[in-house]
Amino acid sequence: MRAVTFTKGQIKRFAAITAAVIAAVAVGVTVAITSVGTKAQQRLVPIYRVDRNDNKIAVTFDVAWENSNTAELLSILDEFDAKATFFVTGDFCDRHAEDVELFYKAGHEIGNHSDAHPHVAQIGVNDLINDTRECSRKIKMLTGEDPTLYRAPYGEYSDNMLTTIDGMGLKTIQWDADSIDWDGASVEDIEKRIIKNTKSGSILLFHNDLQNTTMALPQILKKLKDSGYEFVTVSDLIYRDNYVIDQNGVQKAVKPSAVMDEKIEAVLAQYSAQIEASGITDEELAVAVSAIKSGDLSKIPEKLRPFAQQVINSLDAVEESSSSDGSNSSEPAKK
Repeated sequence: MRAVTFTKGQIKRFAAITAAVIAAVAVGVTVAITSVGTKAQQRLVPIYRVDRNDNKIAVTFDVAWENSNTAELLSILDEFDAKATFFVTGDFCDRHAEDVELFYKAGHEIGNHSDAHPHVAQIGVNDLINDTRECSRKIKMLTGEDPTLYRAPYGEYSDNMLTTIDGMGLKTIQWDADSIDWDGASVEDIEKRIIKNTKSGSILLFHNDLQNTTMALPQILKKLKDSGYEFVTVSDLIYRDNYVIDQNGVQKAVKPSAVMDEKIEAVLAQYSAQIEASGITDEELAVAVSAIKSGDLSKIPEKLRPFAQQVINSLDAVEESSSSDGSNSSEPAKK
C-alpha cells in the first residue's frame, strides 16, 4: 500500500473507523460509526477477576513491609498445595533479598509492586517508568526472570498509568476478594471476608508481615480447598490472548470466529479507497486488526482506545447472549 502524507489526526480517525468496522463485521455487531465519538469515553480498568468456571483462584500477597512471617507463609502454602503470587517492591528486594529468593524457589510467582511504593496515579510517566523498571530489574537479579505482572501501590490507577504499564509488557492486577488485613482486621473478619467474596476466577488479596493474616490463612485455605477451589498463580489464572476486560474489571475470554479473517478481508476491500487516502500503512492496519481481535488495546494509540473499547464491549455482549449455557472452553496460556 502506498503511504500518503496526512496529518496524525486524519490517520487516527481513519484507523479508528477501520478498526471499529472490522470488529463490528467480524462478530455481526452493528456499530453506528457517526455517533461513537460522543459515547465511548469509558475508563480503562485493570484485571480484578477472571471469568472462568473451573474453580481456579489466585492467592496474592503485597510484599512491602518486613519479613517476619516468610517461613510460616511458605509452610502454610505448601501444606495446602497452594501456589501464590507475591507482588514485591524493589525496596523489599533490597532489604530482604533472601526472602524473595525463597518465594521464587518454592515455586511461587513474583510480580512487580513498584520500586518505592509511590502514588502511581499522581506521578509523571517518566517517573512511573523508571520506578517500575527498577523494581523489575531487582526482581530479575534475584530470580533470573522478568516479571510480567504489576500491582499498583494502594490499588491506584489511571488511564495513563495503565497504558504505560501495559506498554512495558506488564499486566496490571487488582483483586476482588480483599482481606483488609492491613487495616487491623481480626482473624475472624479476614476469614469471613475472603470466604464470602471468593468465586471461580477470584484474585485474593493479603499482605505479608501481619500476624492475623498468618493465623487466618490455614483455615481460609482449608475451607476453600474443601469447597473445590484450586490455588494457582495469577499467570495461570488470566488469559493472555483473545480476551476483553469489562468495566467491572472482569477479564473474559473471547472465542475467535472461524469466519473472522474472511470478514476482515471483505471489509478491507470495501474500505480500500478510504484506507489508501488516509495514509495508513499495512503495518499500522495489521496492529489495529490484531488488537481488536485479541481485545488488547495496548498497541492502539491512546486516543483510539475508548472508541475501540466500545466495539469490544459490544463483542462481549454478543458472546454472552450467544452462550446460553455459560460454558467457557478457553484455557489461559501458561506462564
